[in-house]
Amino acid sequence: MQPQGEVKTIFQKSGQERSDAILRRESKLALGGQRTQLIHSRGAEPPPHAGTDVLTRGPARPKTGRAPEQVARRIVRPMALSAVLHQAFLLAVLFLRASQSEVLGESFQLTPAGLTVSLQPKLQQVNLQWTAAGLTHQEVNGVFQIEISRIKKSNIIWVENYNATVKQNQTLHWHWKSDIPLECVTHFVRIRAMVDDVRYPPQSSWSSWSPWREVREHVSVKPDTLLIYPEKKLFEEGSNVTICLMYGQNMNNVSCKLQEEPIHGEQLDSHVSLMKLNNVAFLSSTGTNINCQVMRGTKKTFGDVLFVSKVLEEPKNFSCETQDFKTLKCSWEPGVDTALAWSQQHSQSYTLYESFSGRRELSNHRNSHNWQITEKSQETYNFTLTTENNLRKRSVNLIFNLTHRVHPKAPQDVTIETISATKANMTWKVQTYGDKYTLLCQVELQHEGEVIYEHNVSVHMSANQLLSDLEPDTKYKARVRCAGANRFWKWSDWAQETFSTPEAAPSQPLDVWRQVWPENGTNAVALFWKPLSNSQANGKIKFYNIVVENQDKPTKPEHYSIRAPSTVIKLNLDRRPYKINITANNSAGASPESVMVISNDSGHEEVWEKRIHGTKDGFRISWEPVSGDALGYVVDWCEHSRGQYCNLQWEKLGPNITSTIITSDTFEPGVRYDFRVFELSMQQNARLIERQTGYTQELAPLENPNVEIKNLTSNSFVLSWQNYSSDSQPGFIKGYSVYLKSKELQCHQNWERHLLPGDSVLCIYDINDPEKKTLTVENLQPESLYEFLVTPYNSAGQGPNETFTKVRTTDERSFMLLQIILPMTFCVLLLITLCYWKSQWVKETCFPDIPNPYKSSILSLIKSKKSPHLIMSVKDCIPDILEVINKAEGSKTQCVDSGKLHTEDAPTKSLSMPPEKDSSGPVPCVFFENFTYDQTAFDSVSRGLIPEPLKDIPHQLGLLATPDKLLNVLEKDYMKSLVESPTEETSLIYVSQLASPICGDKDRLATNPSLPVHCSQYKRQMAVPGSLIPPSLKENNSLTSTILLGQDEQ
Repeated sequence: MQPQGEVKTIFQKSGQERSDAILRRESKLALGGQRTQLIHSRGAEPPPHAGTDVLTRGPARPKTGRAPEQVARRIVRPMALSAVLHQAFLLAVLFLRASQSEVLGESFQLTPAGLTVSLQPKLQQVNLQWTAAGLTHQEVNGVFQIEISRIKKSNIIWVENYNATVKQNQTLHWHWKSDIPLECVTHFVRIRAMVDDVRYPPQSSWSSWSPWREVREHVSVKPDTLLIYPEKKLFEEGSNVTICLMYGQNMNNVSCKLQEEPIHGEQLDSHVSLMKLNNVAFLSSTGTNINCQVMRGTKKTFGDVLFVSKVLEEPKNFSCETQDFKTLKCSWEPGVDTALAWSQQHSQSYTLYESFSGRRELSNHRNSHNWQITEKSQETYNFTLTTENNLRKRSVNLIFNLTHRVHPKAPQDVTIETISATKANMTWKVQTYGDKYTLLCQVELQHEGEVIYEHNVSVHMSANQLLSDLEPDTKYKARVRCAGANRFWKWSDWAQETFSTPEAAPSQPLDVWRQVWPENGTNAVALFWKPLSNSQANGKIKFYNIVVENQDKPTKPEHYSIRAPSTVIKLNLDRRPYKINITANNSAGASPESVMVISNDSGHEEVWEKRIHGTKDGFRISWEPVSGDALGYVVDWCEHSRGQYCNLQWEKLGPNITSTIITSDTFEPGVRYDFRVFELSMQQNARLIERQTGYTQELAPLENPNVEIKNLTSNSFVLSWQNYSSDSQPGFIKGYSVYLKSKELQCHQNWERHLLPGDSVLCIYDINDPEKKTLTVENLQPESLYEFLVTPYNSAGQGPNETFTKVRTTDERSFMLLQIILPMTFCVLLLITLCYWKSQWVKETCFPDIPNPYKSSILSLIKSKKSPHLIMSVKDCIPDILEVINKAEGSKTQCVDSGKLHTEDAPTKSLSMPPEKDSSGPVPCVFFENFTYDQTAFDSVSRGLIPEPLKDIPHQLGLLATPDKLLNVLEKDYMKSLVESPTEETSLIYVSQLASPICGDKDRLATNPSLPVHCSQYKRQMAVPGSLIPPSLKENNSLTSTILLGQDEQ
């Protein structure tokens, strides 16, 4: 666009310059008949045809010419010809000039007429049309200069030179697009013309300007209204857009936003302002909102939608091909879809145009189209693919030969026939395209996704291919594709088939190894073998056969069969040499034998173990050969902690190798591994020559030992951790650190001293022998508190820092007292144990329930002294409590004492005795006989005698006498019997009187029941010899008591 105020200046030619131009033009025609530009001197008017063509949008630019002397040098060149020829050439030029002037005649004026202007506001476009007035020639080339002004006529914003061929009565058209909506401002248009044709004399000057035509789309704005233009205008992404605001009355101070971003503009006049948006972006298919709000007054909101479409892209990868010479399938990449939700912008359309046939077809798809080939087929096609939308149009071109664009269909009827475990035959068919058209087919054989075989075959209709060197029991995929052999365009799709070869016997022997150790006087042999790979197994291994032969004496071999996938077997063999053969078996056969020899001393070799240090990459194992005729070497290894039941791994090496690097994905830091090196003899006998152990990376110990405190005294104690296993730690234990904390300020010799906060001292003792697991801590203070901690250490660091254990030394006096108390306590416990064991004997001996007079030492004393005065008088024995020990079945007697009711068993029989003279009635008395002290009664009871009822008592005892008299008689006879009878044969019977206010059984008493029966209070108790007991009492000594009726007791 031309900036405002820029005006194109037109210069006029002088007559002399016009003559020089004609001369030079004719000279050019004479030399080559070619068209040349008019040359004008500096400051002259540019030629009429200078400027832009019909599609040009911008000011015309005059073409620069050459100076006359330059043209002269170009026409009249120094030549090798003679000067005569040069003069002849000049004369010819002058002649042609004179002739041309006569032919052309006088120049004429080209003037535009009938200028009309129309508007297309939606497109913001101004359309002009006019005619050439007074044109006397059939046609002439002319240039039309058009000027456009905005707001006022002097404000020229656009100048353009439009070149056109003008014919008689022809209407010319031109259009211009405004960057500002036409509703907002007024435009003015005018036009003039000039002849620009080499066939006619040049026009001396421009024609006169046509009158100004005013261009305006009249819009009336109501008060309190804001109009926004353009309305629902479609723009392409990246365009520059000018928004026009037209204000009605009372509309001031308007603020606008594009979506949420504020936009600002410039004021053209009091009712129009412009806002320029540069490089607008695509935000949404529904459009971009413009919202304007009046900040004063009504504060109304006005808006518009700006539709921004994505840029239409040129189709990419445009190509056409055929599979059957009947249809051309054309395809391309369409690019982004420029469709919007607005009904005025749909997806771009795609059109195919073939120039040779003139056919044009609109595609129904965005990325492909099928073009039908006619019967009169042409070999060459020239396609133009055009895509367009409402904003622009883009095209791509493609020209090709039909036979060069053949894309064959995939092969058909692919079959594979297995010939053997290693061979197969593949056949297939292809679509024919005539005898002269040959296809090239590519055969591929894949195994586990990898191409292992590839071959090309030329095919007309069908073909076959032999597939050899296959692996037994292996799954393969064979596929084939074809393309034109004469002119390659594209491969067809793959046609494939999978197949499997049959099984074959295993081709390799097993890799076998063993581990031997003594067990219960025999050799325990664990055989290990590695599974065969698929290429070695040639099928699925079903079982393993093991044959064990004794080499010392001919015996029948032992056969074992192990089902797959087991890879280990344990055998118990005596200490003799054995030969073991192992084979792997599948459905097709057995593998070659693997031989293992077990010698007499296998598993009993004594070899010193060497420590090694590994790296993250593994272990380097080296050894010295023992014999010079070794068949090879075997290095095996496993985890140290697993012992004999570890997952044994091994590697077999040749006879010339004495070192190797063992690597494994299972190696872990902090795990100890044991390695053994065996030498294999020619007889397949394995001899242990090296033991090595180590870590790939040592780690600090994981746990501290559990320490026991022993021999605790007042000035020492012993720390012991004998149960601590150093082999299970994640590194080689080098020693132990013993930490001792106390309030003492000094450490003993060989202890390292560290001062701690709080006036404590830490003493550290280093034990650099990992096998020493005890330490005696001496020279301690009595009754003092100490804290200790024992941690192991290795090359990676020390064990965990755990809580210290507290211990307090004893007191010296307490220790001495303890030496005395412990033996005494032991003796007391021993005595209590013996007493408990002999508890019955101790009870009977030391404290019986009731003393036995016969076992009393008093009786023996009486015998020895022969003095009755030593015996306690019965009269003096006045007990206050009477306890009945033995009771027999009998009636109950109720006794009332001091108002209390007592119930006792009274196995008695009441006897009615005549009262004395002084007595007013019968008086009952109670007589007790305690058979516990009656040896005869005791023996009777022990013999199981059953008590019988008491019979009538005769009057031997003088029962009618008074109690005092009775007691005297009994005492006298009792003392006599003690002297005469031996102690062992004397039976003592205690006779007592019981005091009770009311005694007896009312049912049994012979007295008057209406009178209360009273007994005297208890007077005395005496022991009656058994010899004085009446016979009737002796016979009925099972009774415990007898009721006596006396007269004197009231």
